[in-house]
Amino acid sequence: MKLLTESQRQKLIDNGRRQAEVKGTPAEIDFEPVVKLFNPCGAATWLLTEIDPSDETVAWGLCDLGMGCAEFGTVSLTELAEYRSRIGLGIERDLHFKARGPISRYIDAANKADCIVEDISKIG
Repeated sequence: MKLLTESQRQKLIDNGRRQAEVKGTPAEIDFEPVVKLFNPCGAATWLLTEIDPSDETVAWGLCDLGMGCAEFGTVSLTELAEYRSRIGLGIERDLHFKARGPISRYIDAANKADCIVEDISKIG
């Protein structure tokens, strides 16, 4: 399975370009996650919001490696695409994921729950 559909990739790149235009100003954009990736053999999950327009192998998002401390930062799309578990499975895209709010809500919920929480409406 491809990590990203073409439309998701284009949306992530567009978000990255828009963010680069306002970087360092109080007007940074609080995007909704575009895609959810996960390790089917582990607890790792990524909610991606942008691709770096200067290096399209780097994405920004909420990254949770399953160790109780999700962080907003960068991840290598190349490394995610190349990863294989001991039984040969790679990182997968959640085909049913639909964002329910901006990434800041997911970050707040993850900080409270110590992991990425999909239903952010239940975290208060």
